Amino acid sequence: MMGNYYVNKIEQKNGDHEVHEEGCTWMPTIDNRMYLGNFFNCAFAVNKAKQYYSQVNGCYYCSKDCHTS
Repeated sequence: MMGNYYVNKIEQKNGDHEVHEEGCTWMPTIDNRMYLGNFFNCAFAVNKAKQYYSQVNGCYYCSKDCHTS
Protein backbone atom coordinates (compact mmCIF):
# COMPACT_ATOMS: atom_id res chain seq x y z
CA MET A 1 0.00 0.00 0.00
CA MET A 2 1.33 3.42 -0.93
CA GLY A 3 1.48 6.41 1.37
CA ASN A 4 1.95 10.16 1.12
CA TYR A 5 5.24 11.31 2.61
CA TYR A 6 6.51 14.67 3.83
CA VAL A 7 9.82 15.99 5.08
CA ASN A 8 10.18 18.43 7.95
CA LYS A 9 11.74 21.67 6.69
CA ILE A 10 13.08 22.38 10.17
CA GLU A 11 16.03 20.26 11.20
CA GLN A 12 16.16 18.39 14.47
CA LYS A 13 18.80 19.25 17.09
CA ASN A 14 21.13 16.69 15.49
CA GLY A 15 20.67 18.18 12.01
CA ASP A 16 18.24 15.57 10.64
CA HIS A 17 15.27 16.49 8.51
CA GLU A 18 12.71 13.82 9.39
CA VAL A 19 10.48 12.07 6.86
CA HIS A 20 6.89 11.39 7.94
CA GLU A 21 4.03 9.42 6.47
CA GLU A 22 0.69 11.21 6.30
CA GLY A 23 -1.30 10.64 9.47
CA CYS A 24 1.72 10.53 11.77
CA THR A 25 1.16 11.99 15.23
CA TRP A 26 4.50 13.80 14.92
CA MET A 27 3.75 15.32 11.49
CA PRO A 28 5.13 18.86 11.22
CA THR A 29 2.73 21.77 10.73
CA ILE A 30 1.71 22.65 7.18
CA ASP A 31 4.17 25.56 7.08
CA ASN A 32 7.04 23.35 8.25
CA ARG A 33 6.68 20.42 5.87
CA MET A 34 7.29 19.72 2.21
CA TYR A 35 5.34 17.11 0.26
CA LEU A 36 7.64 14.46 -1.20
CA GLY A 37 5.14 12.27 -3.02
CA ASN A 38 3.26 9.00 -2.88
CA PHE A 39 5.60 6.05 -2.34
CA PHE A 40 5.48 2.31 -1.62
CA ASN A 41 7.67 2.75 1.46
CA CYS A 42 9.74 5.20 3.46
CA ALA A 43 12.99 4.31 1.68
CA PHE A 44 11.77 5.93 -1.54
CA ALA A 45 10.60 8.99 0.43
CA VAL A 46 13.94 9.33 2.24
CA ASN A 47 15.79 9.16 -1.10
CA LYS A 48 13.54 11.89 -2.47
CA ALA A 49 14.13 14.06 0.63
CA LYS A 50 17.90 13.73 0.09
CA GLN A 51 17.45 15.75 -3.11
CA TYR A 52 16.64 18.71 -0.84
CA TYR A 53 18.56 18.03 2.38
CA SER A 54 21.89 16.28 2.97
CA GLN A 55 20.95 14.90 6.39
CA VAL A 56 17.65 12.97 6.34
CA ASN A 57 16.16 10.37 8.66
CA GLY A 58 12.88 8.49 8.86
CA CYS A 59 10.55 9.28 11.75
CA TYR A 60 10.92 6.80 14.60
CA TYR A 61 7.13 6.43 14.85
CA CYS A 62 5.77 6.35 11.30
CA SER A 63 8.85 5.47 9.20
CA LYS A 64 10.68 3.23 11.65
CA ASP A 65 12.17 1.05 8.89
CA CYS A 66 14.07 4.13 7.70
CA HIS A 67 15.01 5.51 11.11
CA THR A 68 18.64 5.37 12.15
CA SER A 69 19.91 6.20 15.62
